[in-house]
Amino acid sequence: MDESLLSRLPLADEAQFERALRPRRLDEYIGQRDAVESLRVSVTAARQREECLDHVLLYGPPGLGKTTLSFILANEMDSGIKSTSGPALDRGDDLMGILTSLEPRDLLFIDEIHRLPRVVEELLYPAMEDFEVNFVVERGMHARTIKIPLKPFTLVGATTRPGMLNAPLRERFGIFHHLDFYTDEELASIVTRSAGILGVPIDAEGAQEIARRSRGTPRIVNRLLRRVRDFAQVRSDGSISREIADQALTMEGVDARGLDRLDRRFVQAIIEHYHGGPVGLEAIAATINDEAETLAEMVEPYLLKIGFVVRSPNGRRATPAAYQHLGYRASDPMQFSF
Repeated sequence: MDESLLSRLPLADEAQFERALRPRRLDEYIGQRDAVESLRVSVTAARQREECLDHVLLYGPPGLGKTTLSFILANEMDSGIKSTSGPALDRGDDLMGILTSLEPRDLLFIDEIHRLPRVVEELLYPAMEDFEVNFVVERGMHARTIKIPLKPFTLVGATTRPGMLNAPLRERFGIFHHLDFYTDEELASIVTRSAGILGVPIDAEGAQEIARRSRGTPRIVNRLLRRVRDFAQVRSDGSISREIADQALTMEGVDARGLDRLDRRFVQAIIEHYHGGPVGLEAIAATINDEAETLAEMVEPYLLKIGFVVRSPNGRRATPAAYQHLGYRASDPMQFSF
C-alpha cells in the first residue's frame, strides 16, 4: 500500500518532481488560507523586529504541504534551512551537530517530530527556550554539564500525530497550525499551476476531473497529473481534457470518487461478507488479506471522510452512499439505522 498511487506518503521516485512544483513564497501557496495569512503576519512582524520567527508546529495528514510551508518560511525570512526527521536523530550528538551549525535566524525543520527519541527531545528544551544546549560530559560521579550557546533559530516541527508529542515539547512552540484537506477548487488550481510548470496543456474540466479524484491532497493531485500527462502524450495529442483525465485515471484504477482497488475491496468486504456491517477492522483485514494497521491509517480515514463507512460501537458499517457508488442494492434498509 505504501507504493499506492493514492498513498499520501511520498513515493521513492517523486522527491525531485515535488521540489520542482513546490511554491517558493506565501503568495504562490494555494489553500490553507487561515494558516497562510497568520504565518504572513508572523513573518512580517519578525522581519520588522529583525528577530527570528517563533517556533512553529505544523500538524495534519500527510501530503498537505507541511514541508512546503517550512521551506517557504525560510524563503520569506531570507534565511537558511536545515531539514531532518525525528527517526534520523538517533543520538544527542546528531542534534548537536545540526544545532551548532545554524546561523542566526536559520530554520531547522524536523519532520515526524513526534518520533524523536526522548534523549534527543530533552536536548531541544533549552535550545528552543534559551538558545543553548546543556551537554553532559563524562559519567557517574565525574559527570558535569557544559552549556553550549546557540545562535537564535526557529524550529519548525511537522507531525501527523500531534497527540504523541510530549507536553514539554509541544508547549515550547509559539505558533500552531493545523493543515486540513483541500477543496476540489483549490486542487484544480494546483493542477493548473503544476501543469503550467510542466508545460502540459490542460483545460478547466480536465483539472477538475483530476482534482476530485485526489482525496483532498496536493501530493496526490500532482502524482495523478503525472500519470494523466503520460497517458495524454501516448494516447492523445498531449493536452489534458476531462475525457483524457477520466480514461487515464480509470485505467490506473482510480474511480470517480477517488477510490482505488484496495478501497473498493475494503467496502465490498463489508457489504458482501458481513451484510453491510457492523464488523471489526481485524475481520475486514483478514477477509481481504491485508494488515489492519494499513487499513486504519491509509484506507479508512478517506472512506469515513466521504461518508462511505461509519464507525459504531460494534464496528464498521457501509453506508447507502457506498452501496450506490459500488452498484449494490441495499436489501434491508433497516441495517442503516445507525
